[in-house]
Amino acid sequence: MSKILVTGASGDIGKKTVLHLLKKRPASDVIGLVRDPAKAEDLAALGVELRQGDYLDRDSLTRAFAGVDKLMLTSTHAFTDRKTAHANVIDVAVEAGVRHLVYMPIYRKAGSTFSMQEITEEDIFSIEKLRSSGLAYTLVRHPPFMEPAIMYAGPTAVETGVRVPAGNGKFTAATRDDLAAAHATVLAEPGHEGKSYYLSGAPAVSWADIAGILSEIHGKDVPYIPISDEEYIQSMAALGFPDFVSPFILKWVQGMNQGEWEEVTGDLETLIGHKPTTPAEYLRSVAEAARAQESAS
Repeated sequence: MSKILVTGASGDIGKKTVLHLLKKRPASDVIGLVRDPAKAEDLAALGVELRQGDYLDRDSLTRAFAGVDKLMLTSTHAFTDRKTAHANVIDVAVEAGVRHLVYMPIYRKAGSTFSMQEITEEDIFSIEKLRSSGLAYTLVRHPPFMEPAIMYAGPTAVETGVRVPAGNGKFTAATRDDLAAAHATVLAEPGHEGKSYYLSGAPAVSWADIAGILSEIHGKDVPYIPISDEEYIQSMAALGFPDFVSPFILKWVQGMNQGEWEEVTGDLETLIGHKPTTPAEYLRSVAEAARAQESAS
């Protein structure tokens, strides 16, 4: 059987991808690339081979990619040298004889002029790098992650209202677990080479819709309260985010308000074999978990 390597296997989306992959392929087929093997001992305990490597250390990638047929390039974090990191992975994959590379850029609407610092330019660069590499590849384009996207409304939204900059645009969001399950399908099954998927969640919702969902779940009025960009940045800073991160979060919210991620496709449902988690289901699970924790304390 072919060897499948998932980079960033000690991180959230990478580890979830590996775990879903183990439902489809034996552990002997799966390799996790990690910077620190100690952070992925749970995967090693399941029989996954761990290989140490760093995106910015080409020699380590050369060693790690030996004998690999398929590779998942897990996007590295914003506020790092993402262009060099992704270029190294792609270049070394070519040199190592990897046959198929799967990459997860953030979805961008056709003809869009919306641009996110640390994201858009680096994603475009990485896609162009892939296209010119000669590798067979698949793009699994992501919407906003459900977990942080919902938190952009603020951790006290149920008590103080959904307080975000004004906008009536809708956005799709998907849980990391659903996205990881889709990644695993693309990696484990043949026939995805040359395809581009948009792994949208469903349904698309606005911030006013989120307020309505919270109201229904908690049995109280949770208002949608538009605020200025400046007030929003201040609210994020008050939560402890560094000065450079608050404007980054604001840009995500602005994209949501502008409908950058409003398109709903069936790609995610098709790849995972069931309907993806909806915002209402996710928010209900968060509320139930909080109640269970309160009862236990």
